[in-house]
Amino acid sequence: MLVAIAKAFEAAGTEVVRYDLPFRERRLHGPPRPADAERDRQGLREQVLKARQREPERVWLGGHSYGGRQSSMLVTDEPELVDGLLLFSYPLHPPGKPDKPRTAHFPKIRVPTLFVHGTRDPFGSIEELKSAIKLIPAAVRLLEAEGAGHDLGRKREVLADRIVEAWCALVSVPRVP
Repeated sequence: MLVAIAKAFEAAGTEVVRYDLPFRERRLHGPPRPADAERDRQGLREQVLKARQREPERVWLGGHSYGGRQSSMLVTDEPELVDGLLLFSYPLHPPGKPDKPRTAHFPKIRVPTLFVHGTRDPFGSIEELKSAIKLIPAAVRLLEAEGAGHDLGRKREVLADRIVEAWCALVSVPRVP
């Protein structure tokens, strides 16, 4: 999925850097642990600073699930670090545990944010996400992936094109044909 999205952004004239979080480099399988979070955010920060050295017009940070969560948390600690967030399948809460929200930092997000979320994602429903993103005081857009779960489904190229269009609309960038 992330490869298809990267190709769609590159076709639209946007450079994309894909990066494995430190926890994933150390362990090929299994979920991240709370002890991994600080190191993972530091790894994201380093990647953003490397991207900034190329002096692009804009730098957006994003990720899928835990990677998106860590990206959003990093941006609340360092609001000038990036120009926006692109969050795929944001894990609002553990599956079946809506009473354990992962949104306490949302009111501190100050950059445009695009959420891409499946309508069958067990980490949060579309309704839960719509309610949660109201906490964010910046421009926010939600792109729903109909019928998709946490992995965002099989129609990768179609969804990737929709993501690029939604991103361009959010940041008022004309799409390159």
